[in-house]
Amino acid sequence: MKKKVEKKPKTKNRGGRPSSFKKEYIEQAYKLCLLGATDKEMADFFSIAESTLNKWKLEHKEFSESLKRGKKIADSNVADRLYNRALGYTHKETKVFAHEGIVTDTFDVDKHYPPDTTACIFWLKNRNPEKWRDKQEIDYTEKKIIIPDEIK
Repeated sequence: MKKKVEKKPKTKNRGGRPSSFKKEYIEQAYKLCLLGATDKEMADFFSIAESTLNKWKLEHKEFSESLKRGKKIADSNVADRLYNRALGYTHKETKVFAHEGIVTDTFDVDKHYPPDTTACIFWLKNRNPEKWRDKQEIDYTEKKIIIPDEIK
């Protein structure tokens, strides 16, 4: 009777040097995304190649999710500010009056910013490009040849 020999599971020999990824990079990358950093800028911050950053995204789910979360929040904040610029907005501002370095009076005022035409155009072109783009589509499927009377 043959005796069954249990084989050890093979471990994949990954070769190469060990990853330089550290857990604290998850929070750092999130904060960099909130500041609007690109992948290239983050790679420079971590002193790695951009391809390594992409590899970290694949190998470390928490890292990838922190990037997505940070970029989503940053993009939402910018979209909100662009929207406010396009429509115009009002905010409170405190005016301070001083004489010879001593504050003599303060009061709150509403400061108004009118709609910004450039922000409106940018918003519309990106939100509804079929309707607002500069490029006009011209259909050339119908071909007509007009021959002048002098040539006939």
